Order: sequence, then structure tokens, then C-alpha cells
Amino acid sequence: MVLFFTSTAVNPPITIYMGRDKVENEDLIKYAHPTDVWFHVDKLSSAHVYVRLPEDGSIAWDALPEALLADCAQLVKANSIEGNKKDNLTIIYTPADNLKKTGDMAVGQVSFHNDKRVGSCFFHVETRENPIVNRLNKTKSERVVDHEQERVDRLKREGAARRAAASEKKKTDLELARAREAEKAARSYDTLFNQEPEEDEEGTRNKSVRELEEDFM
Repeated sequence: MVLFFTSTAVNPPITIYMGRDKVENEDLIKYAHPTDVWFHVDKLSSAHVYVRLPEDGSIAWDALPEALLADCAQLVKANSIEGNKKDNLTIIYTPADNLKKTGDMAVGQVSFHNDKRVGSCFFHVETRENPIVNRLNKTKSERVVDHEQERVDRLKREGAARRAAASEKKKTDLELARAREAEKAARSYDTLFNQEPEEDEEGTRNKSVRELEEDFM
């Protein structure tokens, strides 16, 4: 089972979720979306909390709004048996695709592909803030998730989005190429009809003869 919460710390509201137990956490590690950010109490056991950022990239994982960080951090603290009893906790976070899982690790345990993407990202929690925790708990829902089907559906959406973007780029490039060709043709046309007519040698001699004849008249 996966627990879902809605944070109104940003507009539009954003989804936060976590596994009910360490077994579910294994699936969340495996199937987290590329836009998900993982939160955990540093050096203590706690729930694995994820926030799902917008797919349009409007919120960067390393520039999360302070209020959203507070929501995620308070939810992590509240769901840590030991951490919920302590003050002055450090909450670490990193993109979900930075989570590393190897076969020798215990259930629910993770490490990181790049420690630098964790060491610089942390949030300090002085104490539990019940108004935040209560607000989030009021939005809580629980449901069974078919992670594999979600992955398939997500890949289909991403593929469709890539194809649409490629088609739009191809259309834009074609229109730009046509505009350039039209501009080139227009310049050639203007050059052709704005040239001064060149007189041949015979025409020049005849003009000179006429001018001489006029002088003697």
C-alpha cells in the first residue's frame, strides 16, 4: 500500500507519497519517477517520502520552495519512530534516480550513485510542527498501486510527448526553410529588375553619332 498526501505549500498543489512499510519502499525505490525527489531522516530510520515534481520542469529538485521542503521534512520526521521524539533533525533529499540499490543491501536500505547530490541538499527541522503534519494528514489517502502498469503508462506519455515535440520542431523547421527560400527568391527578383540596362558597344557608337549630328544642326 502507498500513502498519498497533498501539499498546498505550492500552487498548484503537489503530491507527496510514501510506502506503508519497508517492503513497499523497495517498490518505490525501483519504480520512482524521474521527477520524484526522495526524503529521509539523516542517520536514523524513517519513512521514505517522495515528492512528485511537475513534468514540465517548473520546479527544480535543487531549488524546492522552502514551504514545500518544510512539508516533506515534517512528514518524514512524523513517520520516524526515533526521529519523531527528537528535535534538531537533519532531513536529506536527492533525486529518486540517484538512489542506488544493490543485492547485498537490507530491505528498504539504499545508497547513492552520487554522494554530492545529497551532501549539499538537506533541511534542518528544529521541532515537530503539528499544524503542518495535521494539514497533510487530512489529505491522506491509501491505495494499492500497480507500479509496473504506472511505469508503462508513464513511458507511453513520455514517448507521445517526445513525438509531438519532434513533429512540432519538424513543422517549425519546414516553415523557417520555406520563409528563407521565399526571402531569397524575393531578393533575386528585386536584383533582377533593379539593374541598370547595359548598352552594347554598337549602341554606344550610335549614340555618339547622334550626339555629333545634333551638335551640327
